[in-house]
Amino acid sequence: MNQRKKIALVAHRTKKQDLLEWTRCNRALLLAHDLYASATTGALLERELGIDIHKLHKGEIVHWAVTHASERRSRVDLVVFFWHQPELLPHDPDERAILRLAALWNIPVACNRASADCMIPSLAQGVGSTALAAVPS
Repeated sequence: MNQRKKIALVAHRTKKQDLLEWTRCNRALLLAHDLYASATTGALLERELGIDIHKLHKGEIVHWAVTHASERRSRVDLVVFFWHQPELLPHDPDERAILRLAALWNIPVACNRASADCMIPSLAQGVGSTALAAVPS
């Protein structure tokens, strides 16, 4: 199944380098999908990798995910969210909202390189493509 998927790329400030390195290693796979990120992360990835990213303003990722998931259209298929959580950060409510929405709408979340490495090939094989049927109404 070679269907384009929507992948949200999110990283705490201290994990942006990890996300950049992971996207470099998986550039060929990522090119086959529609990528979304915050304006800052998206600009970094576009500049460093030369790939197109749909850039959203701070807080828009949460709004976008809520709107699209609740309307059952344009749903995110995977969230790659590299986070570092020893202390509470100012933007923590947005990030918690992303995780809550992913759990509610049955969207897989990769929280580190190991989990992202396991999940990204699954998208190409169509794993999880029927998750929308299980979405709450």
